[in-house]
Amino acid sequence: MSKMRAIRIKEAGGPEQLQLCRIDIPKIGDNEVLLEVAAAGVNRPDILQRQGLYQVPSGASPLPGLEVSGKVVEVGTGVRDDWLGKAVVALTHGGGYAEYCAANASHCLSLPENFNFYEGAALPETAFTVYHNVIERGRLTEREVILIHGGSSGIGVMATQVAKAIGATVIVTVGSEEKCRFCIDVGADHAINYKSSNFEEKVRALYPKGVDVVLDMIGGSYFSQNVKVLGVDGRYLSIAFLQGSKVDLNLSSILLKRLTLTGSTLRPQTIEQKARIADGVESLIWPMISRGKIRSYVDSIFNLEEAKAAHELMESSAHKGKIVLKVR
Repeated sequence: MSKMRAIRIKEAGGPEQLQLCRIDIPKIGDNEVLLEVAAAGVNRPDILQRQGLYQVPSGASPLPGLEVSGKVVEVGTGVRDDWLGKAVVALTHGGGYAEYCAANASHCLSLPENFNFYEGAALPETAFTVYHNVIERGRLTEREVILIHGGSSGIGVMATQVAKAIGATVIVTVGSEEKCRFCIDVGADHAINYKSSNFEEKVRALYPKGVDVVLDMIGGSYFSQNVKVLGVDGRYLSIAFLQGSKVDLNLSSILLKRLTLTGSTLRPQTIEQKARIADGVESLIWPMISRGKIRSYVDSIFNLEEAKAAHELMESSAHKGKIVLKVR
């Protein structure tokens, strides 16, 4: 068989631009594996790519889909034969919304025991992002306090669980009381409904000396509030800017509180950089999963041909946890 079912973006626009098609199965290169995809995670960058607001890196698949689970059915030069038949999860360079997907072997991790493929597909993008930002760049440690915006999102849920597993205190912001209850069930110590209260006031009342780390995917007006709630030697981690990338910056607060402002995005990083992150995820987060400290929260599962509905749900922000496409 040389053809596969896949979802392509017909042209930039709304969810209706996601089109089921039949295309060639991808060819793999050196150090790559071909995965028979069981499930694919749906992420915000997929939405932005569909809208024409996310530049696909050179050499990446034009198909959406940055994380998958499945079985290895072919290995390239440089990959051991014992990878064949292995159940894995993978961070991909695009192409996840399809029956087959190529991935660098160094970006693949074994499917955790007792996880099904849908739970596995919800792991790579969130685990890689949280490890790189919260652990590496944010240097979060035991007994510190982290404020996580978008607490009910896939990344928010993963960040909460990782932070709790290392002994930190977690505050999250979400947009409803239902999501507040969900985040507390996940493990957050405090959940603030930003629609009914001012999160800055709430955080400062809880921790007058400030928090140690802020994980921000909102940007915009949140920036100045985040700076205000950070304590001395606080770390500000920017991973997205749903409210806009333009912010007002008062440098005096940065200097007086010795703040660290940092940010990152995952997809443009090199193969070697992502391989290093994968090693960190495997050494820190996978044992947390084995010990039951981290679980995969899947909100909804859609069939591959229902990708339009999956994108509509993500854009509504009504979901709690991850949205997954069932491919097989």
